[in-house]
Amino acid sequence: MAVIKEEKVVYIATHAGEDPERASLPFILGNAALAMDMEVVVALQANGVYLAKKGYVDTVFTHAHPPLKELVESFLELGGRILVCAPCIQERQISEDELIDGAQVMAGATLTSELMNASIMLTY
Repeated sequence: MAVIKEEKVVYIATHAGEDPERASLPFILGNAALAMDMEVVVALQANGVYLAKKGYVDTVFTHAHPPLKELVESFLELGGRILVCAPCIQERQISEDELIDGAQVMAGATLTSELMNASIMLTY
C-alpha cells in the first residue's frame, strides 16, 4: 500500500498596496491550492508584511481579481497559514497586536523549515 504524501506549497509575498496584483497572487494561488487539499503557507516579507496589518487589505484592489480582503479571509477560513517576518514588522514599526487574527510572527529559522518541507516555493 503506497503512502500518499500531502503536497505543501509556500508562497512568499514581498509586495503590498504599491503592487496590488503581486500582493493578491499568493492568496489567489493559495486558495486554489487549498481547494486541491494542499498544505499552504503564505510568508510575508519586506513590504508584504503590511498585508497582515489589521484593516490594510480593505483598501487593496485590482481590476481583475476579487478584493484582497476576501482572498485573505477565504485563505484563512480554508486553513491556510500566514507567517509574518519579525524583523520586517520591526523595521516598519508594526507591533504584533496590530496584526490580523491568524497571522503568526516568524523568524528566519521558521521560514527555512517551512521551505525545506515544501514541495514548491514561489515568490511574488
